[in-house]
Amino acid sequence: MDYDVKDVKLAKEGALRIEWANQNMSVLNRIRKRFEKQKPLKGMRIGACLHVTTETASLMQTLKAGGAKVSLCASNPLSTQDDVAASLVKHDKIAVFAIKGEDHKTYYTHINAVLDTQPQFTMDDGADLVSTLHSERSGLISQVRGGTEETTTGIIRLRSMAADGVLQYPIIAVNDAQTKHFFDNRYGTGQSTIDGIIRATNRLMAGSNFIVCGYGWCGRGLAMRARGMGANVIVVEVDPLPALEAVMDGFSVMPIRQAARIGDFFCTLTGNINVIRKEHFLLMKDGAIVSNSGHFNVELDLEGLKNISKSRRAMRTFVEEYLLENGRRINVLGEGRLINLAAAEGHPSSVMDMSFANQALSIEYMVRLKKPLGKNVYPVPEKIDKMIAKEKLAAMGVAIDKLTPDQKQYLASWTMGT
Repeated sequence: MDYDVKDVKLAKEGALRIEWANQNMSVLNRIRKRFEKQKPLKGMRIGACLHVTTETASLMQTLKAGGAKVSLCASNPLSTQDDVAASLVKHDKIAVFAIKGEDHKTYYTHINAVLDTQPQFTMDDGADLVSTLHSERSGLISQVRGGTEETTTGIIRLRSMAADGVLQYPIIAVNDAQTKHFFDNRYGTGQSTIDGIIRATNRLMAGSNFIVCGYGWCGRGLAMRARGMGANVIVVEVDPLPALEAVMDGFSVMPIRQAARIGDFFCTLTGNINVIRKEHFLLMKDGAIVSNSGHFNVELDLEGLKNISKSRRAMRTFVEEYLLENGRRINVLGEGRLINLAAAEGHPSSVMDMSFANQALSIEYMVRLKKPLGKNVYPVPEKIDKMIAKEKLAAMGVAIDKLTPDQKQYLASWTMGT
């Protein structure tokens, strides 16, 4: 088995951390037990490009339990947990190609190593695996039956590919499942982003001005948690609907040029490029802390920041200080990459439980299909989404009501009025 990890000797610690995560992933554990008996993925080759964390390890174990041959690479150069990668190689015999801090060349070498396994299904987080397959390894596409995508950024890219007529196989948008974005994006991103910022800086948030750029589900979660830490939260948006929602949720809303002057903490979560640019850096307070929790590091114009800086230095692990020509200092966290994975451990296992349950069941759904889907991006089947919610409630010991026959009849009727 081919692999490339930092040090296989880290496997013991990684195994314990994976076991700890598994204790709080009840839905995926139930799926794994069924997969072990039924082997619905027997003989399937799955190539995954995901954040290599303890929760991802649980998903990989589940896919292998279902009979699949799995290979895994990182979907971000700073998101790999090296001990977890080592454990998957040593204890689970899963081919992993991921090292925390890998450079750009190594990152794509690892993606190509996964593609070398000739996957029949892809599992992506950000669509780098899919885009590399289409642009550089197109000779492998004919054997690919389908794929899944985990994140908002990846879905945007894949829908663009589908619109341009270049997407060559069906993708299920796991990110859009209600049991994914309502919980993973909101509660997972909210908590883990705060965790990453605090671990990197050890700065007090209470009483600070915290600027949240983007009020999608990830931005909502971060704004909620930052307010819970005592920060004065200000939202920056370009879309009038989420901007209006942020106002109704009790947050201040203003343009980035205005927010730049008063912010103590900044975090981008938009999925777009150059959200905070050099003209905004020039307006910031001395010592402003800038981070990103969107998938790619393109949300901060770091090249523009370099051009207006006299020098830069590492102040702490994951904190780089830029000294501007005007004498002010701007602190960038985690090289502008996903701060919740660069400086912390990513989302808690209980919320990733639902996201990765969607991944496992969506792959199983495509394997079982008698007629293949077309070359497009598809939602997770509603039946799967609701089943995961039901399983999660059961695991939490929460019971809910059922509709009575009269209520079902009423909802199905158009003749019953006042």
